[in-house]
Amino acid sequence: MRILVLNPNTSESITERLTSAARKAAAPDTVIVPLTAPRGVPYIATRAEAQIGGAIALEMLAEHHRDFDAAIIAAFGDPGLFGARELFDLPVIGLAEASMLTACMLGRRFAIVTFARALGPWYEDCVDMHGLGSRCAGVRMLDESFVSVSDVQEENEELLVKLANRAVTEDGADVVILGGAPLAGLADKVRDRIPVPVVDQMAAAVKQAEALAVLGTRKAVAGTFRRPDAKSTTGLPEALALRIEHRDR
Repeated sequence: MRILVLNPNTSESITERLTSAARKAAAPDTVIVPLTAPRGVPYIATRAEAQIGGAIALEMLAEHHRDFDAAIIAAFGDPGLFGARELFDLPVIGLAEASMLTACMLGRRFAIVTFARALGPWYEDCVDMHGLGSRCAGVRMLDESFVSVSDVQEENEELLVKLANRAVTEDGADVVILGGAPLAGLADKVRDRIPVPVVDQMAAAVKQAEALAVLGTRKAVAGTFRRPDAKSTTGLPEALALRIEHRDR
């Protein structure tokens, strides 16, 4: 099985973190192939940046989707996820959705703990987008600044653990999700210091991707996620234009 881990941020160091966490979680016969956005921002933190990253994710998938059994959009707010499910035939998984659905199987309410206050509104929108508002105990964000987004989990590990524990004691969270691509792999390091299950976003996404690929569910030909009808395009990258125009067969 081949799974594409698509980072819609431009930071290669974050891609390396995502890839390391993905390979640790993957089954022995699963091949993890990373891909980093060729343009955009170092890390997506706002609604506007998510729109940009989502469009770039669609371009990247258009170029590479035929070589994989499943793909993961490896940014926690799931930029471009629903559009990708419309356009492409393989299972496409988002970090946030996979984490939240996994958390829902471990407890009644989950909390999202992340490393920057700017991420809060986007992540709250993401919870609502997936219809999980009633299962979310809240989004907790650090106020502290950081020197490097690539090293933010090392810089703020203790503060993130304290924030997670506050989500448990003050918000009533049954499960904690450490959200944001730069925090990939952190759950394994800190789970013994948090008294409820801690979901690793990358591990959840990989296991969901493997499950959907094995189940072999067909692409929808009806409903709201069927492939849109062909439409002419202007100025789009070739692979994406061919996909939208139905000329990629």
